[in-house]
Amino acid sequence: MTAATHSPLFPRVPDSADAVLDGLDPEQREVATALHGPVCVLAGAGTGKTRAITHRIAYGVRAGVLQPSSVLAVTFTNRAAGEMRGRLRQLGAHGVQARTFHSAALRQLQFFWPKAIGGTLPRLVDRKVQIVADAAAACRIRLDRNELRDVTAEIEWSKVTQTVPADYALAAAKAGREAPRDPAEIAQLYSVYEDLKRARSVIDFEDVLLLTVAVLQDRRDIADQVRSQYQHFVVDEYQDVSPLQQRLLELWLGERDNLCVVGDASQTIYSFTGATPDHLLDFRARHPGATLVKLVRDYRSTPQVVHLANGLLAQARGRAADHRLELVSQRPAGPEPGYAEYADEPAEAEGAARRIRDLVASGVPASEIAILFRTNSQSETYEQALADVGVPYQVRGAERFFDRPEVRKAGVALRGAARFGGNDALLDDAVDLPSQVRAVLSGEGWTSHPPAGSGAARERWESLAALVNLAQDFAAARSGATLSDLVAELDERANAQHAPTVQGVTLASLHSAKGLEWDVVFLVGVAEGMMPISYARTDEQIEEERRLLYVGVTRARERLHVSWALSRSPGGRPNRRPSRFLDGLRPGSAGGPAGRGPVGTSGGVERGFAASTAGAGAVRAPAAGPRRTQRTPARCRVCGRTLTDAGEMKLMRCDDCPSDMDEGLYERLREWRAEQARRSGQPAFCVFTDRTLMAIAEAAPDDERELVRIPGVGMRKLRRHGADVLAICAGRRGADEDASD
Repeated sequence: MTAATHSPLFPRVPDSADAVLDGLDPEQREVATALHGPVCVLAGAGTGKTRAITHRIAYGVRAGVLQPSSVLAVTFTNRAAGEMRGRLRQLGAHGVQARTFHSAALRQLQFFWPKAIGGTLPRLVDRKVQIVADAAAACRIRLDRNELRDVTAEIEWSKVTQTVPADYALAAAKAGREAPRDPAEIAQLYSVYEDLKRARSVIDFEDVLLLTVAVLQDRRDIADQVRSQYQHFVVDEYQDVSPLQQRLLELWLGERDNLCVVGDASQTIYSFTGATPDHLLDFRARHPGATLVKLVRDYRSTPQVVHLANGLLAQARGRAADHRLELVSQRPAGPEPGYAEYADEPAEAEGAARRIRDLVASGVPASEIAILFRTNSQSETYEQALADVGVPYQVRGAERFFDRPEVRKAGVALRGAARFGGNDALLDDAVDLPSQVRAVLSGEGWTSHPPAGSGAARERWESLAALVNLAQDFAAARSGATLSDLVAELDERANAQHAPTVQGVTLASLHSAKGLEWDVVFLVGVAEGMMPISYARTDEQIEEERRLLYVGVTRARERLHVSWALSRSPGGRPNRRPSRFLDGLRPGSAGGPAGRGPVGTSGGVERGFAASTAGAGAVRAPAAGPRRTQRTPARCRVCGRTLTDAGEMKLMRCDDCPSDMDEGLYERLREWRAEQARRSGQPAFCVFTDRTLMAIAEAAPDDERELVRIPGVGMRKLRRHGADVLAICAGRRGADEDASD
């Protein structure tokens, strides 16, 4: 289970700035080398966005363009920030701050509070529910458990959208929110909640951002001090930025434009918290000189999984859908997604558990399998089903790995053995690092075989087993590593919250699965009422549910299983039906994406200013803004069917329609491409993909106008390779002749 892309656990640190760029595809390289001015990266699922932006930071640091202490990279979860810090460390970019918005703001607020306000910063409360309950009691308003949670969510939404209590009713109506109580009551609760916080001298997480914004707005001297510290900003998951976070980012920036944002409007799934993709989609309107890079090469999923993902978005509506990215898989072909219908939910859980048991028995690691569901309440049924067949599992969203008691105790034991191991009889027979770790952790409860069943004992064993596996990988990657070296590695990982993989099937909600990936994914409960969820009624809410399913589909690398149940419990009325989102996509269903949705945009680079090689201080002339063109659905030139698959759209025909390709021309083009790849030191697909070569061999273009019309060519590749390709098509040269760049 990793975020973004599959990579070795302990890669070698690049030995130079240029080496940081090795292995990046052309679009990722554009991101990594665009170190000045505003940059907007639209990155589809599985396209290596984290890889691109971490290599961008590392390249800038290693090249001496960026000072590590002047860079602030922000994202939305501690896990993502930890992953980013871990990757930067592996790339040799030490000292870069990678934090969440809240963490960065809290650090600044703690430092400047005595100067700006005086005294000590009020205590930060982890959970605001109790204060909301006290506010309800003070107002003599009875709230049940669900209402308490929903009112708390409304208060959080109000604060991140910078809505004061008096304006709540109007703002909620304007935003189309369905208030859980009378809006006047919620406004009253919100107001009393704020009064109680002040009386108790406490603040909540939203206050951290609000107070930081207030300090930076009111104290120019403090704002200048922050801006002198941080010169360059990178924002990941920019589609999830709230208005309050956007305001804080603007205050950090001041009048500067050294900002790189990364996001995908099709993965906007947190609008209920105040997140909006508008800041991402309006980026070039606010920054006309921005460089725009689109990442669409999907390195995560097979073409079959990508085809389903593209099909889901082809039916979408709304502004985010108008900017969707058409993913192009770079993986070998895999199995088609599987679909299964069950009589009831327990039968669905048992069916998934049996399939998983067979997969594990066939050699698939349990840690590379996930069960994803819409709501956390669905988890228990699958926990029981997996326990019944003896398959280990972990529930996503539980306690952080390095905060677990058994991991803390194991760390103490390993540190003690590293210092005094020479006097420890446990280590007498340990001949290498892995055997030393196994010997030490055997005293903490680790055994060579896991305990039977599930529960706390199994979870403790899984944690210790993850440390044993990490030691084995560490020793394999670093010859001669000692126990002290491993302890130092664990300390760094704990600081970065870069946890090792736990050997168990992951159970997770679709929201908590974002940013993760597995070889095999089971999407369960994909039925009307659950996907989309029953309370999603407006068009905007329905589209967000579609995007949530899209996120789930794109978590799978190789195998995807989609299932639903006709009733909730055994013997229940079978009145459910598969999700409308699967219409036209699953076998035997009517409807579908053909001709209904917008055509996705392809990858590439758009520059807001003319390119300059004179350095960062050069003056660049503004270029004309991007032209909007009305794109009509692509249709097969043989049978006329509307095409939605990116590969078929390149060929302008269905895969199973007859081809009129010149086989000899295709082979000559492949030989030429191999030579170009060898000369440039890049993978062959970076020159042209197989599909593009097939399209060229089928069209046999006579001139540049015909060549550039072929999807996958474009102006940049036309300028670089057009003369060679046209000469080969005309039969004027062979692939073994010298081909100039």
